[in-house]
Amino acid sequence: MFTISLCMIVKDEEQVLARCLESAKPIADEIIVVDTGSTDGTRQIARRYADKTADFSWRDDFAAARNYAFSLATKEYCMWLDADDVLLPQDAAQLLALKQSPGPHPDVFMLPYHTAFDETGRPVFTYYRERLLRNHMGFLWEGAVHEAIAPRGWVEYLPIAVTHRKEKPAEPGRNLRILEKLIEQGQRLDPRLQFYYARELYDHGQYRKAQEEFCSFLHSGQGWVENNIEACRQLGACRLALGDTPGALGALFFSFTYDEPRAEVCCDVGNLFFEQAQYGRAAYWYRAALRAPRRDDTGAFVQEDCHGYLPCLQLCVCYYQLGDLRRSRRMNERAARYKDSEACRYNRRFFASLAQSTAAAAPQ
Repeated sequence: MFTISLCMIVKDEEQVLARCLESAKPIADEIIVVDTGSTDGTRQIARRYADKTADFSWRDDFAAARNYAFSLATKEYCMWLDADDVLLPQDAAQLLALKQSPGPHPDVFMLPYHTAFDETGRPVFTYYRERLLRNHMGFLWEGAVHEAIAPRGWVEYLPIAVTHRKEKPAEPGRNLRILEKLIEQGQRLDPRLQFYYARELYDHGQYRKAQEEFCSFLHSGQGWVENNIEACRQLGACRLALGDTPGALGALFFSFTYDEPRAEVCCDVGNLFFEQAQYGRAAYWYRAALRAPRRDDTGAFVQEDCHGYLPCLQLCVCYYQLGDLRRSRRMNERAARYKDSEACRYNRRFFASLAQSTAAAAPQ
């Protein structure tokens, strides 16, 4: 059995903080909430739940704020959540059972983080994060934004998820502003921050500058494998936005130098050929996506739909365009086994009407 200090940093989160703390209360032996400058009712809500509350003078550095929150922890493990995270009942129950299990226990628990969902609430974007870390082992957050702790020691991956339920947009341009402020101050971004800087540039439509940063990041040879693969995908998207289709394809293929092809990359390549109406080539890459192994335990950004639903649905269209109606219908039903979406139901109706019109036109 072990104990947990839940350590949070918050600002103006009165809309979601109680929801988060209610969900985490059953598993936390100590709740610590550090406020970084709220002007709403966040502090009052925190005091209702927290064993410790504190203020931290904000200085555009998320790692510094999280490290301060961790420094107040007294239990065996530090756990972090954002205010718009929740532990769903089944995940809280599994985490409680884990706490009560006999040791020994690892130094770091890596848990999946569900951050995007389809219309049914099914997670479609997931990646593992360092969620519980043994206290007093010198674990420190790094990074003014997109902060992280490098796992070390005995690390264990478990399927107990944290669910991100954002209710309001983040402060517009905040991360890009912080990173550009660091650059203006003469600070050289480490490879991880350079990767996220390039992503922020892309998200703000600065495709040419983002392309330069992604290329610099990749050429440095210092990036983490998963960030390298994602950088290739993002570089491909930059080049597409700039009208350079061959360059986009080259960026995607370059990702294969880092590891075996990922389903997400195969879908990107398939989509590129699909948009050019090269359905045979597109089908090849969608089939490759179906064969690609899912690599959650590497910390990869996993897009759930790329591992079954999306390539099957796209193969349905490709085979129809190639004149293979039987395989087209079969792939639609296979896609529906992953997710019986409105697109699958539409295709089913389309095939039914097509069969009826063909039967009506048949000779008597």
